Amino acid sequence: MEHEIHEECGVFGIFAPEAQNVASTAYYALFALQHRGQESAGIVVNNDGVFSAYKDTGLVNDVFTPDVLAKLGYGNMAIGHVRYGTTGTSGRENAQPIVVNHLKGNMALAHNGNLINATELREELENDGCIFHTTSDTEVIAYVITRERVKSRSIEEAVLAAMDRLKGAYSLVVMSPSKLIAVRDPLGFRPLCLGTRDDGSFLVASESCAINAVSAHKLREVEPGEMVVITKDGIKSDTSHCGKKKAFCVFEYFYTARPDSEIDGCYVHDARKRAGAFLYEKYKIDADIVIGVPDSGLDAALGYAQASGIPYGIGFLKNKYIGRTFIAPDQKVREDKVKIKLNVIASAIRGKRVILVDDSIVRGTTSRPIVKQLRDAGAKEVHFLSSAPKFLNPCYYGTDIDSRENLIACHHSTEEIAKIIGADSVGYLDIEHARMLTGEDTGFCCACFDGVYPTEIPKAPEKDRFERPIAGRPISENPKFQKKAGK
Repeated sequence: MEHEIHEECGVFGIFAPEAQNVASTAYYALFALQHRGQESAGIVVNNDGVFSAYKDTGLVNDVFTPDVLAKLGYGNMAIGHVRYGTTGTSGRENAQPIVVNHLKGNMALAHNGNLINATELREELENDGCIFHTTSDTEVIAYVITRERVKSRSIEEAVLAAMDRLKGAYSLVVMSPSKLIAVRDPLGFRPLCLGTRDDGSFLVASESCAINAVSAHKLREVEPGEMVVITKDGIKSDTSHCGKKKAFCVFEYFYTARPDSEIDGCYVHDARKRAGAFLYEKYKIDADIVIGVPDSGLDAALGYAQASGIPYGIGFLKNKYIGRTFIAPDQKVREDKVKIKLNVIASAIRGKRVILVDDSIVRGTTSRPIVKQLRDAGAKEVHFLSSAPKFLNPCYYGTDIDSRENLIACHHSTEEIAKIIGADSVGYLDIEHARMLTGEDTGFCCACFDGVYPTEIPKAPEKDRFERPIAGRPISENPKFQKKAGK
């Protein structure tokens, strides 16, 4: 299902033993990571220390035409990024990777995650004279690393020093003229893995599906707090920031990651099937068919069907040629696009008692039209099950839920939610089962469900916290100024 929430970003990097078409490799890897962000895409190629970069808003195949890829040329290194931003606007200025030319050379950086101390760091940097060209926290990271680089002996020394100042979620790919660096925050909120190819290339990606897509195989995860440095001499690791505590985002398994990705020893497909089986333990519903909402509800629906013995069926056909529903500018358009995107297979559900499984219920605004489609097609009953627990709290680490205001479970009981979306019943996964999706509780962040945050809460969590008044607009018309003035 194309949801009311946005996902994370996706990062990729490759270090090849000799110059080759690394731009094309990055292009195909970003294709595999497209589900993590559809706002913009970018690639930077390093050819003997010379950086060639291109980025723009849009999907990967729209941004990177054959002409653009040809102009990027060959090289021995490249990094890439697909974005959905949880800090800053969606314009071209916030597309990544970010390229910096500093006193000691070049650096390119791609980031997945969200800093909780970005506001404080940016204010400090601005007071010291730094001029920002974007409204994303990624530029804050770039500035912090660059300032450390000017006084450090190497790029890796600068990155380690920057890690002492960065708080929150960050999986980074950093490229210098001679090195490719992969970094993961000490709590490991966001995924990041290493791979290798038969030609001797090393690769870094948010998910293993991107490594598989370019004929490579996964080596291992980048550990929480680890910095991996790749050079012509091989791989070097620094674990000085590693700790025992982990806080991997559990929503990666529910929704964000691709089913064929393997994260920390568990395939996402298997975790979602396990969620479906857990749902059956709690909700033993008498029904005729189990269906899932494409795409991320299908695996959990299969898990429920296998556990219950109720036949699994295909209830929706997904139109793959329309954009994501949450990009629609208002609710009416968003609901119309749901009807276009998901078409009911009426013969499969007519006259039947249907169990409908989806990955989550956030605001309920797209759940309602989906249930209505089943009703209109002749479903006798519709029981809506969420393979995630109730969303009750904002996320500060990279998922675009920055307020409790529009979370339906914060304001309505389960029975009320069923009535609102038009279902006969609604059920959610228990939080205890959410922690066991991989078979054991290996250390998850479940703060969006249970409110237990593994870090301090940021002082300014709003997505637009770095926005400035429009040029030429009187300050008296600035809403923030009016609020302070008591207007």
